[in-house]
Amino acid sequence: MRYIDLRSDTVTQPTDEMREAMAKAVVGDDVYGDDPTICLLEKKAAEYAGKEASLFVPSGTMGNQLAVMTHTKRGNEIIAEENCHIIQHEVGAVAILSNAMVRTVRGEKGVMNPQDVLKAIRGNDIHYPVTGLICMENALSNGTVVPLAVMKEIYDIAKNHNIPVHLDGARLFNAAAYLGVDAAQIAQYADSVMFCLSKGLCAPVGSMLAGSKDFIERARKNRKILGGGMRQAGILAAAGLIALEKMTKRLHIDHENAKHLAKGLMSIPGIKLNYEDVQIDMVFFDMEETGISSDKLVEELFKKGIKINGAEGGLMRFVTNNDVTREDIDYTIKCMKEIISLSSSAS
Repeated sequence: MRYIDLRSDTVTQPTDEMREAMAKAVVGDDVYGDDPTICLLEKKAAEYAGKEASLFVPSGTMGNQLAVMTHTKRGNEIIAEENCHIIQHEVGAVAILSNAMVRTVRGEKGVMNPQDVLKAIRGNDIHYPVTGLICMENALSNGTVVPLAVMKEIYDIAKNHNIPVHLDGARLFNAAAYLGVDAAQIAQYADSVMFCLSKGLCAPVGSMLAGSKDFIERARKNRKILGGGMRQAGILAAAGLIALEKMTKRLHIDHENAKHLAKGLMSIPGIKLNYEDVQIDMVFFDMEETGISSDKLVEELFKKGIKINGAEGGLMRFVTNNDVTREDIDYTIKCMKEIISLSSSAS
């Protein structure tokens, strides 16, 4: 049975072209640096990000944590928005792997105010830790995009204080598609950037960490410390190349489908969402007033061949992706209307 999977854009299946490329990939040993497909992917990824070099890593979390490890020293403090992925969804790895502290800034819908970032930078006091890194995120985990002007202002503040900046760009290409710019135009406001190949781009595994040659050389050694030295990883890189060169060009379709999904959800009594916040491939909504629990909706939609996650923080999240068609979205809306209507009648 085919399921419509709206849980995330990480659930995509590799395309047929990817599977064929993986089967035929020319490989070597990446720890020795002689896997030609990995080398090509790292070269291309650096170009897309506008950086000198890049490094293939198994996951976005590893990429972010390698950046923190490589930029900071033990006991440093990093500044990040309180709800960003590095803080909320990476298992406290900053403390475990880098022995760093975190100083959070409360953003407006996740967007940090540059002046708040400035205030969070530690002064020269014997009692204070050293501010070792500022972390930004774009696109945000809430499905919105940070304006380039905000990123530039924060980056300029960081440079004035000789503090490096890392960008969690897990969905960098979604942000670029929304802003109508190249990914490098976003990444220019960071010293390092991580972006995923398996979020919305259909690659089965992998993310890229990009920065200066010196930074990537040091990050490569830290990757080895974490057990991230891979051998014939060109099999994975072959899919990553297609993700970069082809799948990034179709993300606007997912964005359009997300808006279509949002409009359909807004037509259901009891569902609340802010249409203006649907900027990439994510739709967040409140369904409390429908009278049905999120767990019940998960159960009932699954019976109809639709996979979703339950609510987190009171909000549901549906994510469009390459494997979800416009017809799938219409079917999902139809099913939700039926389920919610029956629930209302029963109560």
